[in-house]
Amino acid sequence: MHTLPATHLELAAWLRLSLAPGLKPEALRLLLSVFGLPEAIFEQSQEALAEVAGEVAARAVLAPPGPEFDGRLDAVLAWRESPGNQIVTLDDPAYPPALLMMPDPPPLLYIKGRLDLLHTRAVALVGSRSATPQGIEDAQRFARELSAAGVTIVSGLALGIDGAAHQGGLDGIGGTVAVIGTGADLVYPAAHHALARQIAVQGAILSEWPLGTPARAANFPQRNRLIAGLVSGVVIVEAAMRSGSLITARLANEMGRDIFALPGSIHAPLSRGCHRIIKQGAKLVETPDEVLEELGFAPRPLARAARTGRQTVPLDHAGSRASTVRGSASPGSSALSPKPLDPEAQRLLAALGHSPTTLEILAARTEMGDAALQTTLLQLELAGEVTLLPGGRFMRAQHG
Repeated sequence: MHTLPATHLELAAWLRLSLAPGLKPEALRLLLSVFGLPEAIFEQSQEALAEVAGEVAARAVLAPPGPEFDGRLDAVLAWRESPGNQIVTLDDPAYPPALLMMPDPPPLLYIKGRLDLLHTRAVALVGSRSATPQGIEDAQRFARELSAAGVTIVSGLALGIDGAAHQGGLDGIGGTVAVIGTGADLVYPAAHHALARQIAVQGAILSEWPLGTPARAANFPQRNRLIAGLVSGVVIVEAAMRSGSLITARLANEMGRDIFALPGSIHAPLSRGCHRIIKQGAKLVETPDEVLEELGFAPRPLARAARTGRQTVPLDHAGSRASTVRGSASPGSSALSPKPLDPEAQRLLAALGHSPTTLEILAARTEMGDAALQTTLLQLELAGEVTLLPGGRFMRAQHG
């Protein structure tokens, strides 16, 4: 290792420990609790280290750093010098207190943006990458209202529900934290580059992975445990039966966090994971207020009437705006229209989701003009793909 100023020596020791192959976080925490700072650990004999944390950990600590270590250290020091970038070690007073309650807190955290957001009341909003339009709207609305109450929104920067949660969190005073499964110098998925830049300025991006670490499937369950560790509760918006969001929920439950889930249609595949965890004891929630109340957080500082933005029409309130579409054929007339749906009709069907939806909401989701929207709805109705409900609402037809 090359000669370093005294101010860099401690970080170098932390980095060496964090990169030591085979050194598990639990073992590292044991060593730190007995010997203190990393420099003191490196001064111990193998026998002394093994007595505390076992032979494997002792060998991992005392193995000399590889030839690439100096280059990695230089990269970390250079990254830390960029505006907004910070590295927080396990003994730093700035380390997120919620993570210290975990059995395996990361020795190093790479943070871009507002460090203060890692010390606030926080709720995770997570869900499917392949979210429905309704799921996207629900995630953004829940995140916006929770953030308006001063609650920080934590999610994983994935496509779908995560991205919508971050967008909603940025709209309020609570802000948002993205916990990522790559190095803090990378953005995954690439489609979220602009969102990541916005979060780095207005919120915070957090990673425990060394700089340059690419996206690997095995990283994301580990990332999920940090999401669970940072928050008081986890809200699952949409999830299939085999979903990473359910891993987050399980980890959060093991840490004593509250678990919430939004219910959905029994016909919607992305409702099944939510229904499953509700059966297992998660709290069914329909409004952000229910989350705030369950967690004992103060009510929002802004009155409900002061909010702006579109609101989803509740299922127990019929839409007042009746559609002019009144196809004479019943849903059963699909046999008369065997032609495949055109791309515009397929797009509208995807926007419909699995819940009753008004014409106004469909117009907002698809950005289609009134004439095109009504013509396409009529096509779908005649094809037996859409059912018109009382009150001017539409619903995907149930087949079989």
